[in-house]
Amino acid sequence: MITHSIARLSGLSVHKVGNSREGDGLLLTEEPIEIQDEKLDELLRQFFLSGFNTPEFFSFTFSNNDVSLNPLNRFATSIFKDPETLHEQSRNMASLLYECADHPNVKPGDLYVAYFDNVEVNKETFNAVGLFKVENKAAFLKLIETDGTLTLEQDKGINPEKLDKGCLILNSNSDNGYKICLNKGGETQYWRDDFLKVRPIADSYYFTQNYLTVAKNFVTQQLNEEFDVSKADQIDLLNKSVEYFKTADRFVEDEFVSSVFGSEEVGDSFKKFTEMSFEDMELAPPSDFDINNTAVKKQAKIFKSVLKLDKNFHIYIHGNKELIEKGVDENGRKFYKIYYTEEEAT
Repeated sequence: MITHSIARLSGLSVHKVGNSREGDGLLLTEEPIEIQDEKLDELLRQFFLSGFNTPEFFSFTFSNNDVSLNPLNRFATSIFKDPETLHEQSRNMASLLYECADHPNVKPGDLYVAYFDNVEVNKETFNAVGLFKVENKAAFLKLIETDGTLTLEQDKGINPEKLDKGCLILNSNSDNGYKICLNKGGETQYWRDDFLKVRPIADSYYFTQNYLTVAKNFVTQQLNEEFDVSKADQIDLLNKSVEYFKTADRFVEDEFVSSVFGSEEVGDSFKKFTEMSFEDMELAPPSDFDINNTAVKKQAKIFKSVLKLDKNFHIYIHGNKELIEKGVDENGRKFYKIYYTEEEAT
């Protein structure tokens, strides 16, 4: 969680960046913005920092193990070494963004580059460089008084409660491409992959998120190709997978496989599937790691425990699958038999 209560906005520059393919142009300002009003300072800190609410971290990518080959990494390093270079490096950042904005769907906008002191992230404080792009302007009304007469005019401006794209570069882990946060809008391809060139950091959040995804894909895609598994059994395995991550503090692969799948044959198949899945991420599959509860809550939403029968019935399976039986009657009609103790109307 990122908080702005003790952060200080000590430098700010802004440039207009168009779509290079459409010939919108690039406007680089000559001087940084001076913020002297305390209320405006507070509003800007809230505007820039309030959109970062997940503990997922990224780092700059680079080739040949040379982090300096990523231009944004170089620009950020210069700013951290000497914050007085913020405006100069912000011009370089805006020029780089303009080069990357060559897709017809990329909107023109204003690029803000800020320097912060004492940004609190998960109870640690860092100096940080922020890159924020505002693409959408909101309409608002102005009431103007002139010589005792009131007139109403329409104008457009920035909605301080909605930031389009944001990136926060923390002065941490500098030898490996820094520690970087993205807001939700910052996950678009051209911003994340073409401009920033970042990748997730392999930490507890990353491993928890991806292991749950791998488990879901194995149960819903791979398992039925090798074993005869009913839909009810698949849902039961999904429920067990989520329950393990919700109740355990640390993931241990053998323990997970034993508690969820039981069968050694199915467990071996899962391990092979996991190994191939993590190879695609260019990582070795972890045999143990600390479980991140925020990642569990996020990923649990994609685990469906609903058994859909034609278009007539939906059966929600949350617990003991032994209370549901599948069969076929003498007329060839499929059925499920459900056992229960109490009923309740909702």
